[in-house]
Amino acid sequence: MAVIAMNSAATGLSALSQQMDIIANNLANVNTTAFKSTRANFEDLLYQQVAQPGVEDANGDQRPAGLFVGLGTHIANTQFDFSQGSPLSTGRDLDVMINGNGMFQVRTFDQTGTGLAYTRAGNFFTNKDGALVLGNSTGPLLDPPITIPNNATSVEITADGQVNVYVPNQVDPSNVGQLQLATFVNPAGLKPLGGNLFVETSASGPPITGNPADGNFGQIQQRFLEASNVDSVKELVDLIKTQRAFEMNSQAISAANQALQVVANLKTT
Repeated sequence: MAVIAMNSAATGLSALSQQMDIIANNLANVNTTAFKSTRANFEDLLYQQVAQPGVEDANGDQRPAGLFVGLGTHIANTQFDFSQGSPLSTGRDLDVMINGNGMFQVRTFDQTGTGLAYTRAGNFFTNKDGALVLGNSTGPLLDPPITIPNNATSVEITADGQVNVYVPNQVDPSNVGQLQLATFVNPAGLKPLGGNLFVETSASGPPITGNPADGNFGQIQQRFLEASNVDSVKELVDLIKTQRAFEMNSQAISAANQALQVVANLKTT
């Protein structure tokens, strides 16, 4: 019936509208440090069974296929793309990127569960006490904490995460801390908070922590930042495809409406 067609097309409009929101968010973050793009995964809804396959008729023949009418679609989930973005040279001592697997661990609000959040962004600053904090709008403290002395003239961060500082009247550098990384069995299960931060969920599993360049953990690359992994050309193509699909679903609603008008205008003789 035309009513089913209208309802199915309406679910398509709703899902495609959400997909446009997701694509717009990806494009808006094309310059966000270490941003991870997302994609919408669609799935079909329930089916109305008009005829069951395999049913025998009066002659004993089985129906080779059934007759099912689908009831539309919806977005099942959004999936993060955790592929690594391109390296951007900054020349700044406290800018670091992870070349490989892993995320930095920062202290955040207790309301997030464990009080820890995770990020691929490595644009660090020092607060008034000299402690390293993430350079977003809230400035969460790096965990484990690392403090840079006020008289440090330069900072050296090695590939394995050792943080060394040079101070006046001292030839050899002093070690002030060790960067740690965390990985997850299912990073797609992480919950985004905004501000380049993710928190663990029961779907992601607990974090597996370790030092950079150790086992499966990536290496630290100082004076570089990881760029957003959004492919703007692909996103624009997807946006056009989504827009056309939206228009086709709108036309399906118009066609179903016209069919209902024809039925409503039928006259008996």
